[in-house]
Parts: sequence; C-alpha cells; structure tokens
Amino acid sequence: MPSFDAVLEPSQVEIRNAVDQSAKEIGTRFDFKGTSAKVELGDKGKEITIWGDSDFQIEQITDILLAKLTKRQVDIRFLDRSAKVEKIGGDKVKQVVAVKSGIDSDTARKIQQTIKGSKLKVQAAIQGDTVRITGGKRDDLQAAIALLRGEIKDAPLTFNNFRD
Repeated sequence: MPSFDAVLEPSQVEIRNAVDQSAKEIGTRFDFKGTSAKVELGDKGKEITIWGDSDFQIEQITDILLAKLTKRQVDIRFLDRSAKVEKIGGDKVKQVVAVKSGIDSDTARKIQQTIKGSKLKVQAAIQGDTVRITGGKRDDLQAAIALLRGEIKDAPLTFNNFRD
C-alpha cells in the first residue's frame, strides 16, 4: 500500500554551516569588536546559544543568524525563539534558541484531523515524532501532501519515505 511520512526535520549540516558563518561575521564586524558577542551550536544540534552584552546586541546577532539560515534554505520556523534573554553576570546576557525536530503531539493531531476532515481516501497514523499517511493510490497521497502544505502553516513539514 502506498505511503509517506510527514516529518519535521531540519538539515543539521546547513544549520551548522549557518552558525559557523554567523560566528565568522560576528568576529569580523567592527561594531562587535571588544564585546562578548558570539553564537554557538549546542550538543547534537538541538539548541543555539547567543551571547552578547545587551538585549540589542542579542537582536543584532539573531538577525545575522536568521539571514544566514535563510540564505542556506533552512526554514526559520525550525527555531523556537520563545526563551527569555537571561542575565549571566555583569552586563552579559545570553539567549538559548531551541531547534525544533520531530512533530509534537499537538501538530500531529492537527495533521491527523486535517486528513480525516478531507474527503481523500487516505489514513493518517501518528508514529512517535512522525505521521505516516497511507492510501490506495499515489494520486490520493499527492493530494494529501498538497492539502497539508496548504493547511499546516505553522510547521515546516517535509515529506519523505514515499513508497509505492
């Protein structure tokens, strides 16, 4: 039976490259000379830590990082920037930005409800952090992909493991 998986999976190589390019640009920019401005990729690529001297500097570094990610075709919706800027002593601050990977249960349920609500002859099953969608015909699966791309705007879904 034909099927595919809907996943939320960023390219770790491109994220690492974007962070490295951002760090290089921060090191060469005149307005960051003599400051504690830097950006680092955490263990296993699950988080990016931004260091700076002020909230304004954190915003500048974030803008540089987002520009580098966009240039490397990494969707910025993979980043969860909801964490607060923390004071870490003196006038230094940091912000930890989480990199989303895997579909959370709310988004998985939303995908499942979208598939059930459509009149397509496909089924959606939540399997851990992926959603497997199966159907009788390849055309139904392609219509399901188009439907999910149109309906689920808050998550940068990718589709893989397409089988006939």
